[in-house]
Amino acid sequence: MPDREALTGLFGMVPHWAKDTNGSKYTYNARSETVAEKPSFRDAWRKAQHCIIPADAFFEPDWSSGRAVPTMIQRVDGQPMGIAGLWSSWKAGDGQTVYSFTMLTINADQHPLLKTLHKPTDEKRMVVILPQERYGDWLAASAQDSGDFLQPYPADLLNASTPLGRPQLF
Repeated sequence: MPDREALTGLFGMVPHWAKDTNGSKYTYNARSETVAEKPSFRDAWRKAQHCIIPADAFFEPDWSSGRAVPTMIQRVDGQPMGIAGLWSSWKAGDGQTVYSFTMLTINADQHPLLKTLHKPTDEKRMVVILPQERYGDWLAASAQDSGDFLQPYPADLLNASTPLGRPQLF
């Protein structure tokens, strides 16, 4: 097996025991605090089925105006980011293997950028963005060592822009 392999997959975890893929829309994100216990994620977590989800950006709602304004979060240097994820495989009725994945999230109540987004009364969350030099370590990490990677990405390395395209640096 290669050190790294790129596969296409369904966004939203489909656990191996699922009857169909309909539930994947509810499993886009896996909360790091409960990933080891939740039925949809626990097997992939226990088996350390780590993946890296490439992304140019992700979006979060900015509620500072009183309504949700889609806000794009990117790296300041414009490089793609690698989001820590888990993967699973599922056998469809026709025997085809379907790969799926979920993004790991952490609390962001104290993150200088992400704490400004979401509804004021909601818990602030963020995806786990891996430093590029740690990609191999994440892919090889055991389940016991997985928690070491669940850290906030530095706010000064991210920027946010609104639909009007005005960047906001934090």
